[in-house]
Amino acid sequence: MNKLFDFSGRVALVTGAGQGMGLGIVRALAMQGARVLLNDYHTDRAQAAAAALRVQSLEVSAAPGDITAAGVPESLAAKAREIYGEIDALVNNAGVPIGMSTSLRTFEHLGSADFERQLDLNFRAVVNLCRAVLPAMRQRKFGRIVTISSESWRLGQSMGLTDYAAAKAATIGFMRNLCKEVGPDGITVNVLSLGAMNNYGYDDIARKVTAVGRAGTPEDIGAAVAYLVAHEASWMTGQMIPLNGGSTTC
Repeated sequence: MNKLFDFSGRVALVTGAGQGMGLGIVRALAMQGARVLLNDYHTDRAQAAAAALRVQSLEVSAAPGDITAAGVPESLAAKAREIYGEIDALVNNAGVPIGMSTSLRTFEHLGSADFERQLDLNFRAVVNLCRAVLPAMRQRKFGRIVTISSESWRLGQSMGLTDYAAAKAATIGFMRNLCKEVGPDGITVNVLSLGAMNNYGYDDIARKVTAVGRAGTPEDIGAAVAYLVAHEASWMTGQMIPLNGGSTTC
């Protein structure tokens, strides 16, 4: 009997993966047999994370770089090709947690630079990474694109997230339409919309608002991504999947 969600021999690129949720995704994919390129803005963090996973006999290489900078998405695709081969799965995880990447100022106190900063990281970088990997995926008739979003795009709040939520919503609109264009080539495109995660420092809130009574963990998100990139998920595409411990329900 074949093992479910086996990704052996496949190549994955995970952005923003030097710690937290991104590192959980890398670990989950590598444990399923993937060869993973681990991207992070901080060189030392990327290298340390990759080294720690290699000690566990997982096939992971560091690929530091600022994905918002011109040419970096293309260079990451080229590096993956050089080390492992063409990228089979792109996981757009980069996006600093709420409170670290956001100003938490209301709209009237935000300038255009605030919106541009969020759009660069949470929207334009995703578009450019997809552009870098899709030609080879289409040629091989296989590919998986998973973008990590936040429930902040869907649940209006008064805590000063208009710039962050707007960028996340733009990316979801892009994903919804992209899936229709690339689906005939065996490529799936999905979004995971995260609720209160334990790297946000929301443990106390999560105990009160989630059905399971706890915040999400790197293992939770890693398992979800492992399914979405698997061969068995070939009929799962164009979906925005809430991963929130039941803080909102269907």
